[in-house]
Amino acid sequence: MLTLIALLAVLLSSSQWSVIATRTAALTAPLAVGWIAQTLLGALSYLVPVVIGGGPRTVRAANAVLDRAWPARISCLNAALAVAVLPVPGAIRIASAVVVLLSLAAFLVLLVRTGWTARNLRRSDLALPARPAGPVDPAAGDPERGIRRTAGAAVGLATVVLAIALGAAVDPSGLPGSLTGASGSSATSVVPTGQTTTVHVQADGMRFHPNRIDVPAGNRLVIKVVNVDDDRHDLVLADGARTPRIPPGQTRVLNAGVVSGDLDGWCSIAGHRQMGMTLTVHATGAAAAPRGAQAAGESHGSDAQFDPMSVPAKGFSARDARLEPLEADTGPQLRRRTITVREVLHDVAPGVRQQQWTFDGTVPGPTLHGRIGDTFEITLVNAASIGHSIDFHAGALAPGPVMRTIQPGQSLVYRFTATRSGIWMYHCSTMPMSLHMANGMFGAVVIDPSDLAPVEHEYVVLQSENYLGPHGETADVTKLRTDAPDAVVFNGYSNQYVADPLPAGAGQRVRVWVLAAGPNRGTSFHVVGAQFDTVYTEGGYRLRPGDPGAGGAQVLELGPAAGGFVELVFPQVGTYPFVTHRMVDADRGARGAFEVS
Repeated sequence: MLTLIALLAVLLSSSQWSVIATRTAALTAPLAVGWIAQTLLGALSYLVPVVIGGGPRTVRAANAVLDRAWPARISCLNAALAVAVLPVPGAIRIASAVVVLLSLAAFLVLLVRTGWTARNLRRSDLALPARPAGPVDPAAGDPERGIRRTAGAAVGLATVVLAIALGAAVDPSGLPGSLTGASGSSATSVVPTGQTTTVHVQADGMRFHPNRIDVPAGNRLVIKVVNVDDDRHDLVLADGARTPRIPPGQTRVLNAGVVSGDLDGWCSIAGHRQMGMTLTVHATGAAAAPRGAQAAGESHGSDAQFDPMSVPAKGFSARDARLEPLEADTGPQLRRRTITVREVLHDVAPGVRQQQWTFDGTVPGPTLHGRIGDTFEITLVNAASIGHSIDFHAGALAPGPVMRTIQPGQSLVYRFTATRSGIWMYHCSTMPMSLHMANGMFGAVVIDPSDLAPVEHEYVVLQSENYLGPHGETADVTKLRTDAPDAVVFNGYSNQYVADPLPAGAGQRVRVWVLAAGPNRGTSFHVVGAQFDTVYTEGGYRLRPGDPGAGGAQVLELGPAAGGFVELVFPQVGTYPFVTHRMVDADRGARGAFEVS
């Protein structure tokens, strides 16, 4: 009934069909739900007792069960639907929808109860003498009936009021601005004009087109957002209005409400705003309202209390840095692997936890190992909540098909043949690429040179940076863009090989593959107390045992994404620290040790 009254008011409030169509669109769903539900419930309330049968006594009892608390149920249903018509915050709409569903569910419970009651009465009627017919309505002549019905209706309305209060408590930012469409941070008010401005906006290439919307102050603004990109996007306005995440090729409508002042808008997916995916709503003919609202992913000041000199507690187990040996060489191999993208809460230092995007749940991702001529067939599965991709530096092929961004629930097959040796990086190449890499999406592929000799110990060490966001959240984009890492780490965790050193033996040959995974910084890998007699970097040897001049090396110097390996023999028993000799980064956690026995 309330929805019908609202519909009548809309029809009488304007003579312009476009305005009427826009305003009535929001009334369609509640009108349909109210009409269908109440017609169906009313019909069933009369038909079920008749169909059950069993005599007047059974019918009266069935009616009594179905009529139980009907004033409260009807008032709940209608009032909650009426709230859903209003431009209230999303949390209040959800609370109202729950009340509607509970009101309808209560009728289903009463139907079951009715059948049970009728069954019991039919059984008892067989053992009882016939009774004179009584009044059809058991409440007939009851002077308190009207009072009880009024009280029931009041209880129903109170339930809806309580739901509204709970919704407002969950989403206080939507009040009171969301009722008018104005920014929650603005006290500016404007007289609604009754007009609607509808704008089409495309999301493409980390930009909104157009990125400025002019709308007369007092007009209602409707934005139709079309995602023509290959990644998901959304649109959030500073007053809290937002679309859901929009898959590629789809459209969503954002009802911004009545615009009373300027508003900022942006894509809230991590890093997209910082890449320039923003727009401005400009209210013409009105003073600019405060824009407010901080972007998701901007620096908030980290509450992740990172101590760069902290060492994990006793008993800590570091990531296994050993490179798994290859099988005997019998010719080129086909190496198949499924890698699944997952979002995982990881400890990145003692007492510091971040939400990381991962390949197979680890940071770095799994190390792949093969020989020249081997073919790798990688099935990438996206089990995360946003789009991701993978780029293998070990393969040489057109990037478009295999390096494309895939959406949640999708998969692709990436097939390449290793034609050159080295330690090759792989990483997510979805924009913003730096954020996806800084948040954990990188790993290594080791392709052995054809003349590689066996060694007693072989390790893989990847250096990367951590730009810590708040505890339990993703990387801080502002720190990333200003190249201000909190930590620089080996294999994803600060100082882990200080607490759990890598084993070796005196006189044994050790090979260490090193990759500077970045995303921004290189490394100058150094083992304290030892010298390298073999240095291999970016596809070639710089130093080998027996070279003329008996030369040695103290560091393996690598730029971002570069890799290589060193070999050394520890001269005696002891603990040999290893660091990056960019000492500010060693002080940030890029430290470890070999325990030589």
